[in-house]
Amino acid sequence: MAISKPATDVPFAEQFEKFAAGEENALLRRIRENAFEAFARDGFPTPRNEEWKYTNVAPFVDPDWSVSGRYGGQLQEREVEPLKEFDTKRSGFASLNAAFGEYEVMRITRTAKLDEEIEWHLEAVDGEAHFPHTVIVVEAGIDATIVETFSSAGKSFTNSVTRIIVEENASLIHYRVQKESSDAVHIGLTEVVVNANSRYNGTNINIGAALSRHDIDLKFLAEGGEAWVDGLYMLNGSQHSDTHSVIDHTVPNCTSHQNYKGVLNDKSRGVFNGKVFVRENAHGTDAQQSNKNLLLSDHARVDTKPQLEIFNDDVKCSHGATVGQLEEEELFYLLTRGLPETLARNLLTYGFAEEIISKIAIESIKSELDQAVLNRLSVSIDH
Repeated sequence: MAISKPATDVPFAEQFEKFAAGEENALLRRIRENAFEAFARDGFPTPRNEEWKYTNVAPFVDPDWSVSGRYGGQLQEREVEPLKEFDTKRSGFASLNAAFGEYEVMRITRTAKLDEEIEWHLEAVDGEAHFPHTVIVVEAGIDATIVETFSSAGKSFTNSVTRIIVEENASLIHYRVQKESSDAVHIGLTEVVVNANSRYNGTNINIGAALSRHDIDLKFLAEGGEAWVDGLYMLNGSQHSDTHSVIDHTVPNCTSHQNYKGVLNDKSRGVFNGKVFVRENAHGTDAQQSNKNLLLSDHARVDTKPQLEIFNDDVKCSHGATVGQLEEEELFYLLTRGLPETLARNLLTYGFAEEIISKIAIESIKSELDQAVLNRLSVSIDH
């Protein structure tokens, strides 16, 4: 493996040399080595990169993180081959994930217990870097639910990739909950492919980490697909959360819905950049996109940029973004009913966030998130 820079100038270089030497699968070793060469060349993204202009990762990156050292499951050769298709050039984080990836390939078939959700929980360790890379195939005609949860203790680094293929006439409900510690760094990428007459319903909750970024790329590959890409980021202190989404209508007669909400307090900062592409032959597209933000402090900040790029006239598309404070009329109504002002403000904030949380059909997860939101607001649901 050739690295143009001195190894001492490349974060993780010494750890990667030892890590790659232990990879027994020759194809996977080449994938890892090629990915790390890309990372050594490009490094971590900077604000000079248009896609990262609002997010400076430099103050958060710790070159002394130790890699968790896991290789993932034992993959068959036919499972390794598709891993070559992952685009490591999208950012240095993607390259680094592919280099150290804890690769898992999961096929959801009729033999699975489809009446139960499939759950996995990554708890990052203080001082460690974790690189889960999961490929999920929902086979044709299957209805399934998966739950990803990320938590941590201390100053950890999670760099996660989840790639999902929803085959024809299949349906997937996907909950992704990021609740890492206030010192953690969390970088996540979710890629989704939606095939003929299939459904993807994703809900993303981001309430943790000092710095977090989640990229969502969804592509329709055949007619009749429908997707929901919704989320909530709830920030306080000096938290920074960045959401970048791309919904790509490459074929006719598909529908996408996107509803993202942000609640920001103290000196926190949120970023939402949502792109919807409607390609030239994608007639009959219905694409709706919304980003609404509630600022609870004069020092909180949000940068929102919803975008539509439409190359076909026979479509129904809309997008919009709002940034504001609590509605004075609603607040006045509660005050006239005898509620203390602090409680009234907190209940209105809870109601704003609850629209997204209420999508979660698993009661245990919904109750936990409800409590997390209420704890942020220092209010009890019994009031």
